[in-house]
Amino acid sequence: MIKQTKKQMFALAAIASIGLSAPAAFAQTKDVVVDGKGETPYMIDSRNTVARSGTGLCWRTGSWSPAAAGTAMAGQFPAGCECDSDIVPKDKCVLAAAPAPAPAPAPAAAPRPTAEKVKLSADALFDFDKAVLKPEGRTKLDELAAQAKNVKLEVILAVGHTDRLGSDAYNQKLSERRANAVKTYLVGKGIEANRIYTEGKGERQPVTGNNCSNKLGRKALIECLQPDRRVEVEVIGTR
Repeated sequence: MIKQTKKQMFALAAIASIGLSAPAAFAQTKDVVVDGKGETPYMIDSRNTVARSGTGLCWRTGSWSPAAAGTAMAGQFPAGCECDSDIVPKDKCVLAAAPAPAPAPAPAAAPRPTAEKVKLSADALFDFDKAVLKPEGRTKLDELAAQAKNVKLEVILAVGHTDRLGSDAYNQKLSERRANAVKTYLVGKGIEANRIYTEGKGERQPVTGNNCSNKLGRKALIECLQPDRRVEVEVIGTR
């Protein structure tokens, strides 16, 4: 699988949920180099530089949050000072001993990415312990590919998940295989491979919560955990 890890380049969302950065204005394209310590809420390349779209957008990972944008450091200031300046408090983006600079003229309004999130039915993607798209899943991805052609596509993010049955290591690999299966299918539908980034979350982000007791029989438990066996796909683009 062609993986894009958090140490590499890593949503109009069409099939599920994860996050992406759309700053208030992206006229500046200054390189944002993070210190590499801890989890970074933005996709980074091998130089620890935050990945940007062709229009200057910083790409968020699934772990992005307003708090993370203000704590992941890029030199003297948080990475969010460049990527999410409309979210990170201004006092975090200036040196304590230096007076705040005079406000710059407001940049010309630029088109913001549009996002419409649609949840893809989990059981339309994968059966238990499988990474092969079901016919229903292929139909949903056909719809996604058609929608993507109607926007100026920036990036598609595909994040694979599993249920909690099995070892952590096995489920991590299975989630990556599922994400890669989605990417392969979309590439076959004419979407550029370098526009699609994949990641596996293993069993770490279940959607069933505490709804499925281990006291259930195995067959009933597998059926109950079906919503966890999914790939979340998000398409980012501008109209």
